[in-house]
Amino acid sequence: MDNNTNGKLLEVKGLKLHFPYTSGSLWAKKRGFIYAVDGIDFYIKKGETLGLVGESGCGKSSTLRAVAQLHKPTAGSVLLKGQELTTASSKALMEARKDMQIVFQDPYASLNPRMTTRDIISESMKIFTKAGILSLSKTEMDERVEQLMERVGLSRFFKNRYPHEFSGGQRQRIGIARALALKPELMLCDEPVSALDVSIQSQILNLFKDLQEEFELTYMFIAHDLAVIQYISNRIAVMYLGVICELSNSAELYEKPLHPYTQALLSAAPIPDPVVERKRQRIILSGDVPSPDQQRPGCYFYDRCSKRMDKCKNHFPKLKDAGGGHLVACFLYHEPD
Repeated sequence: MDNNTNGKLLEVKGLKLHFPYTSGSLWAKKRGFIYAVDGIDFYIKKGETLGLVGESGCGKSSTLRAVAQLHKPTAGSVLLKGQELTTASSKALMEARKDMQIVFQDPYASLNPRMTTRDIISESMKIFTKAGILSLSKTEMDERVEQLMERVGLSRFFKNRYPHEFSGGQRQRIGIARALALKPELMLCDEPVSALDVSIQSQILNLFKDLQEEFELTYMFIAHDLAVIQYISNRIAVMYLGVICELSNSAELYEKPLHPYTQALLSAAPIPDPVVERKRQRIILSGDVPSPDQQRPGCYFYDRCSKRMDKCKNHFPKLKDAGGGHLVACFLYHEPD
């Protein structure tokens, strides 16, 4: 393992995830690919939160699953603590997954309804102990289950209850406790509050922040709610059609968005100040989102952009520094190579 990671816990380079699709006939033939993730680069430093935001279908969850190797990337590199995951053996990948756990979006679907809370939280500990990666006794596992339940805001006396006996927010707390069971360094959070009521969302977000400070966690946090991403993230990457169009620290992105898509996205988010809200001019995008089964030589946002230029049609804008570490993929700020 390469320990010279410059403080980067996770580093992704040129990541692509293309899904083949076929015709609907009985003798189906491959017709093409869905370009879910189409060549992205980013890193996450230890202890920080990188937020990934964009419209539904832009490739956020596909990126997370490719990072976790739940989907094998078509191309690119995923480095966790300097270790390449895309070519890792099954044993090496399992050992790496001890340091990388997922909190899923839907707390109703991500928990096995036939398992008790104790079994759900301890399952990964049993698997990794059986594989020889951990060495935990049943007593130690039970103690850790109880500690985690109380840490995420659940009574230890509920450990023999089943998922259907809990509310949505409580189920997500179980999912968070399960992710913490192996003491990971990186948590991949796939819209973990989108299925919850607004009042519960704030509790879960505060829990994520408290856990990050207590356990020195690093988050890759996916959401489509701009307020959620702003609250939880140190840096934010904006995705559109499988590519990152802008990446910056949270405060600067919201104060000074550069990419036309980011500007339109932020203009659609309500501001809790009626005076500012009335004066604000919203950016209405024209046209439809292009199909993800088509690649084009130029900017993917070309058809919907009000600031497009001739060179945008046939030249693809790479993500480059527009100053101060604010990265943007737009020819308004740099020329084609």
